[in-house]
Amino acid sequence: MIIDSLVLGDFLTNCYILRQSESTTDCIIIDPGLQPQPLIDFLQNNDLKPLAVILTHGHADHFAGLNPLRQNFPEIKVHIHKLDAEMLTDPHSNLSLMAAAPFAAQPPDALLNDNDSIDIAGIKLTVLHTPGHTPGGISLYSKENDLVFTGDALFAESIGRTDFPSGNADQLIQSIKQKLLTLPEDTAVYPGHGPKTTIKNEITQNPFLK
Repeated sequence: MIIDSLVLGDFLTNCYILRQSESTTDCIIIDPGLQPQPLIDFLQNNDLKPLAVILTHGHADHFAGLNPLRQNFPEIKVHIHKLDAEMLTDPHSNLSLMAAAPFAAQPPDALLNDNDSIDIAGIKLTVLHTPGHTPGGISLYSKENDLVFTGDALFAESIGRTDFPSGNADQLIQSIKQKLLTLPEDTAVYPGHGPKTTIKNEITQNPFLK
């Protein structure tokens, strides 16, 4: 798997572009961020064809780039966990209203559930439902490549905020411990914000998980 990453928008959201190989043009996008123009430029400059967007959760800093992305790539399909689906169309629950910049996107094309298997553009991922930051927060695990995309559930030596509406601190800790820390320790962790880490590092160094 080839992983290209961009840091997008004022909230410094990590956007990941996944391809099967260097010669592959079909790709998957994880979280297109708030301001997507660098992403659109990257895709166009490299002649890439995004087949799907997978959203780790429904906060606007992770998906507000959808509208211009869809305008440039109208065939793209948007996937999100079923419990966060309404956040795409609701500026209150996606927190854009709180930031005084109300935003809504079209409904998703596909709803995800825990343990769903995704197989798009030659990329295979397993959906791990990791709620707590939002009710429908997910992580995306590739056993074949020993890596997981954790959205805003797990960061390098930190965890996602739970003081927003619908956040739940106990649920998030439980999600992380049951779904993420049980992965092989050498699994690489690609979070929604900040640097890459590993499961081993978070088991041994993350003060929120002691």
